[in-house]
Amino acid sequence: MSGDVPFGFGMPGPGQPGQGPFDMSALGAALQQLGQYLQQAGTATAAGPVNWALVRETARAGLAGEAAGFTSAVTEEARGEIVDACRLADLWLDAATTFPASAATAMAWSRADWLEATLPMWRRYVEPVAERMVAMMGTVSAGDLGGMPADALQQALPEGLREMLPEGITPDMMAMLQPMLGMMQQLAVAAFSVQLGQGLAALSREVVSAGDIGIPLQESEAVALIPANVRGFGEGIGIDETEIRLYLALRESAHQRLFAHVPWLRARLSGAIEAYARGIRVDAERMQQAVAEIDMSDPQALQHLVGSGLLQPEDTDEQRAALARLETLLALVEGWVEDVVAEAIGERLATAQALRETVRRRRASGGPAERTFAGLIGLELRPKAIREAATLFAAVRVRGGASARDGLWEHPDLMPDADDLADPLSFADQLGLADQPELPGEPGDDDLEPGESPPA
Repeated sequence: MSGDVPFGFGMPGPGQPGQGPFDMSALGAALQQLGQYLQQAGTATAAGPVNWALVRETARAGLAGEAAGFTSAVTEEARGEIVDACRLADLWLDAATTFPASAATAMAWSRADWLEATLPMWRRYVEPVAERMVAMMGTVSAGDLGGMPADALQQALPEGLREMLPEGITPDMMAMLQPMLGMMQQLAVAAFSVQLGQGLAALSREVVSAGDIGIPLQESEAVALIPANVRGFGEGIGIDETEIRLYLALRESAHQRLFAHVPWLRARLSGAIEAYARGIRVDAERMQQAVAEIDMSDPQALQHLVGSGLLQPEDTDEQRAALARLETLLALVEGWVEDVVAEAIGERLATAQALRETVRRRRASGGPAERTFAGLIGLELRPKAIREAATLFAAVRVRGGASARDGLWEHPDLMPDADDLADPLSFADQLGLADQPELPGEPGDDDLEPGESPPA
């Protein structure tokens, strides 16, 4: 190896290959650099698998360089536009659902506001997964190394860390450096926290509202839109921003009405996410290989590792059932919102169909940040069968009115399951509402769209 060695270690001197003395000052400087990075992890595992102060600091730093209006306080003009849109949305929704408006005041958030408001719930969702990642990192890196000879111990080091050390290292010095093997867990805490902060910053640029992802991200009610992201949503679709803002306000207000007036929904959805997260496992074989190749002179190497898809759901009946419950519940939330919003709009917005399809495509595929975030925590929050769920709620509404549709949320036992979403019109028949005019089309067809009524 020639040239400078990572972290400033000196190489053997001329004429002394493999036998050069340590440059002790360089060794001290190297360990000081590594220590500064470790310091970011705080007390590591004693404080938990994620350093949330570091997450917040990293996320805010990622947003700090953006143009004014993205992270700074929202302008009064933008705030007024959001409040007006939400006020009109509530007037339209009053005639479309039996659930009254949320008691929360409509707000306009910056991206930094979204970050601060959602961090407590992200902590609840992410920590169980992070705990397994960090624990596995410590196991892979340290192993059972007690009493290992110096030569074998040096070979056990990850390649990048091993390359920091000059050849001919003495057994005494190697023994002094053995604690470095235990640093991997602390490094993993810092790396995961930095990666999570970067992921949340990226996600904050994509979400348009407090309820946009479809899961509870606030501990209390909040009706909020992010003006900067609302503008981004409308880029390239050729629709007036006022109509886009109103449509997204309708969706946001409908989401918040549902969560505000269905007391079991928040806990049930959070529980479904946590049950699925408990079944996430770490690909140990892949991690062992990756850890061995980490360049310890590059702190970002660990960040790339923890976000490289090492987390995978277990292929068990229990995990598949947990995923099915989560996907079905997410689809039901989205389907109900679709039908309520379409019914509220009626013939008022000519662009409603185009906006609905834009949202459907967005929810079906997710944005780049959401896909990256899914790779980091091993959890994709992608609802399936949204169209089928919307058809089911439209069928129940057409046959029994909004009260029959909304009444399904009175108890979780009344809710449709995955089989019902596969045949939504049959579910409506089973409710005893079949004496109304039959609906055209087969289950899953687009003949009956949310907000539409069957022909007389």
